[in-house]
Amino acid sequence: MNNFQFTDIQTIAAVLAVVVCFVVAKRLTFSRLISDKKIQHLVFGSAASLFVLWMFRAGIYDGLSVHFLWLSALPLVLGFRWAIFSASLALIGVTIAGQEHINMLGVNFLLGVLGPIALTYGVYSLTFYKLPRHTFVYIFLCAFIPGALSIGLKMLSLSGYYYLDDIYSWYTVKDNYLILTSLMLFPEAMFNGMTITLLIIYRPEWVYTFYDKLYLDEQ
Repeated sequence: MNNFQFTDIQTIAAVLAVVVCFVVAKRLTFSRLISDKKIQHLVFGSAASLFVLWMFRAGIYDGLSVHFLWLSALPLVLGFRWAIFSASLALIGVTIAGQEHINMLGVNFLLGVLGPIALTYGVYSLTFYKLPRHTFVYIFLCAFIPGALSIGLKMLSLSGYYYLDDIYSWYTVKDNYLILTSLMLFPEAMFNGMTITLLIIYRPEWVYTFYDKLYLDEQ
């Protein structure tokens, strides 16, 4: 892939990514980010952690690489909008570091950041209003299950993109990328589930979506 030549799909994805980021940024209170040390540490600490995590990846073909996402725990800790902001910083970082192509920035944002975070926050919202508010429901249905679903969503959607944009043949994508999906589901689920479990035990005040009175006091 040429770093400076955008395909039609990449151009559309870049425009959509800019629009989404603009809408999200308008709803963020950046003055709070400047004045609140806790928010600073969580947002930038999460971005730094994601950057390091995303730098470690494995793959044979350019772009067809796999790595942990950690994007199901992130919106539970930061909330939807700050999670988008923090993950976007990490994505920009790995792109600058050369692990991703600049012309893939829009695609990677939509399929690798927005999709997994929106899926997780949607599952959380659904369980919050429709299911009993129990600690195990929160851990299993809001972190563990979305962890597996989010990486599955990313790998499936990126597989479709690489094929539709005629970057790789379907056989190349299937045999060198999509086939690894089943191997990533459980580790990703465990990674996110264990992160949230440890946080609500030792640092529940760091988890934006966890409420002691709802998940603990009523049990």
